[in-house]
Amino acid sequence: MSGVKPPDILLRGKGFLVINKPAGLPVHAGRAGGTSVEDFWPLWRQGRVGPWLAHRLDQDTAGCLLVALKKSFLLKAQAAFAAGEVEKIYWAVLRGVPGAREGVVDAALAKQSYGKAWKMVPDAAGQAAITQWRVLGDDGARALVEFRPETGRTHQIRAHAAYLRCPVLGDAVYGGGAAPLHLLARGLCLPGMAAAEAPVPAHMRAAVEACVGTL
Repeated sequence: MSGVKPPDILLRGKGFLVINKPAGLPVHAGRAGGTSVEDFWPLWRQGRVGPWLAHRLDQDTAGCLLVALKKSFLLKAQAAFAAGEVEKIYWAVLRGVPGAREGVVDAALAKQSYGKAWKMVPDAAGQAAITQWRVLGDDGARALVEFRPETGRTHQIRAHAAYLRCPVLGDAVYGGGAAPLHLLARGLCLPGMAAAEAPVPAHMRAAVEACVGTL
């Protein structure tokens, strides 16, 4: 972890933190080694145990990540996520412009493996996956879209963007071209507990401003 700057803290509350996870930083330690969010546990720990991840983000997704500092908060947060009470807002720059300005994707997802790789694909036999979306602006070739997932499936935003035939820019798995992935966990709200918003990261700023103007 030497020389690696800790993620910025967006919100500090009683028993929790909301951090601004950078794109490229995994939440868990991987087989290949390298720094992960968990390496910063000693910096944030309160007491002899913890912290704990209250949920997860893909390695290449930036933005709001909830970290529980107390077990009591972790249990409350997990219950809120399970009950669908947590509001999650994502911003993504898409490669292409959807044919409508807003809508709902209701497409169950299942894991499809090919060789050593895998991705999530629409499959009626898969797990239910529902995402509300609306276009915030576009430049004719790309669109900035706000996604509000009602479920929490793996790669849900990325797979549903591809379902709209407009994959997330930089998503090599779902057809958006080469990295970096232009996907941001923009907002997170747990009613009565926490609400935070992440800034647009540097690697997304030019594309976002091309779609909606100066931030």
